[in-house]
Order: sequence, then C-alpha cells, then structure tokens
Amino acid sequence: MTPPIHAVADQEGVDPVHLSRQITEGRVVILQRGDRAIGIGEGLRTKVNVNLGTSSVRISLEEEIQKARIAETYGADTISDLSMGGNITEIRQEILRHTTLPITTVPIYQTAVEVGLRTMRSEDLLATIRNQVNQGVSSLVIHCVNRPMLELLKEKKRLLGVVSKGGSITSAYMLLHQCENPFLEQFGELLCILKRHDIVLSLGNTARSGCILDEWDAVQEEELQLNVQLAHQAHQAGVQVIIEGGGGHIHYNRIAESMRRYKRASPFPLFVAGPLPIDVGLGYDHIAGCAGASAASAAGADYLCAITPSEHLGLPSIDHVREGLIAFRIAAHIGDLVKFGKDRADREMAIHRANVYREGQFRLAFDEARAREIAGKEEDCTMCGEYCAIKLMRDLL
Repeated sequence: MTPPIHAVADQEGVDPVHLSRQITEGRVVILQRGDRAIGIGEGLRTKVNVNLGTSSVRISLEEEIQKARIAETYGADTISDLSMGGNITEIRQEILRHTTLPITTVPIYQTAVEVGLRTMRSEDLLATIRNQVNQGVSSLVIHCVNRPMLELLKEKKRLLGVVSKGGSITSAYMLLHQCENPFLEQFGELLCILKRHDIVLSLGNTARSGCILDEWDAVQEEELQLNVQLAHQAHQAGVQVIIEGGGGHIHYNRIAESMRRYKRASPFPLFVAGPLPIDVGLGYDHIAGCAGASAASAAGADYLCAITPSEHLGLPSIDHVREGLIAFRIAAHIGDLVKFGKDRADREMAIHRANVYREGQFRLAFDEARAREIAGKEEDCTMCGEYCAIKLMRDLL
C-alpha cells in the first residue's frame, strides 16, 4: 500500500485495497513522476495522452515547451515526447523542466536519428533506453513486430501498409539487417532496466490499420497474440505493462468489437491511438477522432491518444494541440458516462443552465477561455434574447 496507490485511490474515489489488487493482477498501472501518480486501467477514469515533439524538418524548442504547457493546463493526463529533430535530449529535459505530467518516449526514434537506421545495433537501443530512463521518463513504447508479421505483410497487400512510425522504423531495421526484432532479442535485459526504475512498458501497435478499408487481418491477430504473451512475461517479471491496440482507422461499426477483442485477450490496460472512423476528415481529424475515441472508450479503452487537426498534414501547432486535447477529453468523458455513469459535472452544468447562471457554466467547461471568448461581453446568451425557452417556461410553469 504505497503512497502512489493511496494518491490514485483518492483521485479516482476507489478503495485502495481493491486498487492494489487490480495492480497485482495487471489490470491497472500507475505512471509516476516525482510526487505525481496517474492510474490507468479497469475501473478508472479514461485517461488522455498528448503527443508532441520535433521532426527532422521542424525544430523549435520554445514551441515544444509551449505545447507541453498547454497540454498540462488543459487537462492532459500524460505527454509523449516523440522528438526526432534537434538536440533531442535537451528538448526532453526542457519539457520535463516545464511540466509535472508523466512523460512517455519511443526510444527507437532517438536512436534512429542519432545513430542511423543502417548503423545502429541493439546495444545502441539499450543505451538510449538507459539514458531516457535516467532523464526521468515514466513510460517507454517498443514495437514488437516479428518476422512472421513481416512475412504476412508481404503476402497480403494492404491498401495502406504500415502507418505506425515506430513500427515502420523497427520493421525497416529488421529488413535492412536481415535480423529479428532487437527488442525481442533483448527483452529480458529491457525488463531488468524497467523494473529497476519502475517504468511502465507500453507494447506498441505496429499493425494498426491506416484506412477504414483495411479490416482486421492476420497481421493484427499475430501482433495481438504476441503482445499479450510479452505482457504476461513482463508482468511476471514485476514490470507494469500497457498494450496498445485497436487504433488507427477503423470503420465505426467495428470499433466496439475491436475493443472487446483486446479486452477478451488480456487483463492489461488498453491504449488506443484514435481510432478514426472516416478517412476524409482532413483538417478536422480531431473531430473524427473524438467520434471514434468516444466509441472506443465506451467499449472499454482505458487510455486515449489525442489526435489534432494536423493529423496527416504536418506537425501540430500549439493551438492544434489544445484543440485535439479538448476533443479527446470530451471523448473520454463520453466513454466514462457509459462505463461508470460519472455525470456529476453534467448534472452541475444542467443546474447552472436551469438557473441561467453563466459563470457556473464557464467554470465547468473543458476550455473555459474558449467558452468565454464565444460568449463575448454580453451578460445573457444572444441566441434567443427575450424569448429564452428556459426563462419562458420557468415562469409559466
């Protein structure tokens, strides 16, 4: 019964003894950073992650710091630093310095940039992991694509092959060097590092679909079975573990079944990137993603990765990070209403609307500044004026 367990139990309003049992069974993980603890998993509020970080063609330390601040200000639960340009170690250090949220990384990103895809070796990946762990990250993502998955991808051509960046880099490394996945070869050593520092392992979703026409296939099934096997191995070794799955682009009527497939396969928390239920939402993919993510959360997803309006177009701006985060916090809330009936805030909002009390409504908004901006300086809502339905019927009834 550690302090983080008590902290998460207080945040979530759950019994700490029950929470401890959930952690023991692998159903819940706790990401820690200093005194901050975030619980993810069965019976807990759906959490939202925000991706940020530089690319090889767009590098601005100040902009990434601002994105990190925005993420924390507007209610993100975690941040993933996916930087692949500039001084990556320095960028991450500054993100850590300006935030208190748990930070996740994808170690193969930094290794590929700094060592080179054609020259790096498994020892380089382990060196990157040790450096990132020593920096103070809370979680690492590895993509465990194996040789059978690559053979399946060659046999059955998808419309949009592999869209996972971490998965594609790992696969490219395997194909270039004609070798097995270095993370699989060094899995035991990786678990030792993670256990020593109490870092959460996130098993990535290489095989997720890139368009709604690419349905569930043998590659995704192979990855699911392998990730579940590795998750049990990690859990037995005393390492907390999350499985990523059910993300990418999925036709809306298949989202719930996809979540149930993962939940039937293992007890571990499920992290979902998206999913996007349409392919034509360009420029508004955060809205399409909100629709898909709300269905995923309601069907059992424990952890969502926010999508911004910049998805498929470029590195997100500071405003885009804010918009994407709010959209996915809405999706998480919809899911929690379905899963747990957590409607206290909605009830309070309804009472404030019944009383035509705007200040109370502003304070409950996901984005209070945006709500005030839209309302303007008028004291009353300008939609109906003197013919306000609430006021008319309240007086008459």
